[in-house]
Amino acid sequence: MKSNLKIKALAIAVILLGCIYGIIGLPTSTAQLVANWNQNIRLGLDLRGGSQLVLQVQIQDAFKAEADSVIQRLKDQLNGKQIQFAEMLRNEPPTIKAADTIQIDVKGVPATSAGDFRALVNDNVGSVWNLTTVNPTDYRLNMKTSESIKLRQDTLTQSMNTIEKKINALGVAESSVQQRGRSDAEAELLVQLPGVDDPARVKQILKTAAILELYEVVGGPYSSRDDALSSKGGVLPLNSQVLVSPARGGSPAGAYILGRTPVVTGRDLRDARPQQDQNGRWETQFTLSQDAAKRFDRFTGANIGKPLAIVLDKNVLSAPTIQARISDSGVITGIGTHDDAADLALNLRAGSLPASVEYLEERTVGPSLGADSIRSGISAGIAGVIAVVLVMLVYYKKSGINATLALILNAIILIAALSYLDAVLTLPGIAGVILTIGMAVDSNVLIFERIREELRAGKAVIAAVDAGFSKAFLTIIDTHVTTVVSCAFLFLFGTGPVKGFAVTLVIGLIANVFTAIFVSKTIFDWDLGRQKQAVAISI
Repeated sequence: MKSNLKIKALAIAVILLGCIYGIIGLPTSTAQLVANWNQNIRLGLDLRGGSQLVLQVQIQDAFKAEADSVIQRLKDQLNGKQIQFAEMLRNEPPTIKAADTIQIDVKGVPATSAGDFRALVNDNVGSVWNLTTVNPTDYRLNMKTSESIKLRQDTLTQSMNTIEKKINALGVAESSVQQRGRSDAEAELLVQLPGVDDPARVKQILKTAAILELYEVVGGPYSSRDDALSSKGGVLPLNSQVLVSPARGGSPAGAYILGRTPVVTGRDLRDARPQQDQNGRWETQFTLSQDAAKRFDRFTGANIGKPLAIVLDKNVLSAPTIQARISDSGVITGIGTHDDAADLALNLRAGSLPASVEYLEERTVGPSLGADSIRSGISAGIAGVIAVVLVMLVYYKKSGINATLALILNAIILIAALSYLDAVLTLPGIAGVILTIGMAVDSNVLIFERIREELRAGKAVIAAVDAGFSKAFLTIIDTHVTTVVSCAFLFLFGTGPVKGFAVTLVIGLIANVFTAIFVSKTIFDWDLGRQKQAVAISI
């Protein structure tokens, strides 16, 4: 019995030390203790202060891009099949809600080619677009309702993921990106940035598309777009385009004729990071994925001595000459400062937004408001603990000390778990802590009342304690499981603060089962083991 008690006490001591280490580490001074506490206990926006942005994703941009892609694909296919048409263009959806009104009009298709035209459209885009006949020579494509809903949801989800990756790469801890409201039609995102009191740089990075593309150079450089067109008699070669090179670093603006299809895109990147060249100038080095590296290797090997255009957001940054076969890496030069190179690398790693964003609201929360919330929460918690301890000591006598010790350990485990899990403590989270105190006391009350019933039934002290814990165990598990299930629904369907409340409460409930059953029972066994004959218990 004594050896078993020693093992239990050792287990409790190990857990306690591990929790204390998770909260404050191994400080050598008071200043380091405070620093470790601030580092390990992460506070949310409502407690720490920071910035809050409301963004609106311009969903119609994604629909326009999809329509433009379809138009280019159909033009290439029609030209390849030598099916004539006068023009092919799309409309301009006026608002986000009307994004699904996107349509493509194809005019001037000869009646003799109607069958071939229909077959080509159905084979290439028939799964996404409905083709209708306007008149014998004109046709209209409308996106299917199911595909429109899917594109809207995919655009919103991808925008949230991309924004979250960009913010995390900036090192903004405990940030959150979530949809505001339940309607996809509004396409609004709520971005919370704890500890950021000047979000200007974050806003600039979030708005930057950073679409990187590498194109074959067909002609150039030219002094302007008009000169580029004039060099080809006003008609561009098939599958080519004109892109402008803005003035940069003393170099004048210009234009290039490039291939229509990029050799490599930003989606092919595996990594990107800033670095300095031999002259100390900052540049961004990128690494390609395995599949893209093979394509790039074949292309550069076949085009040694020819220029290759590096295009960012449809602007030609440079067009260096391919000196040798290149496989899996490249460098973007002429960036500017270290921050410019680092921001470009960050955007390339995070990927491009599928649609532009507009800022609807910007709000800065001062840390003083968070400090007031923390003081109020701590005051409420201390008041609740003192009241609970006094009641337990008066009503259950020495057994109330048992409950108090279990309650303190419960709080330590809860705070340590938040630290180890990198969870964020918010004001609703503090409410979860206070509610956990009540749940912990409730478990002890169930056990103590069971023990009293067994003592009144005439059982010996040790037998009454054992029976009290064993009979209350299932009741405690039932109450905790039902609460955990409720917290699971809060976490799945709630917003950020509600999720924080759910996480904190679940951790507290799990800790409560351990402290109320294992720790409290160990304390009872230790107290009874000190007596020569266990004939009395203060409860």
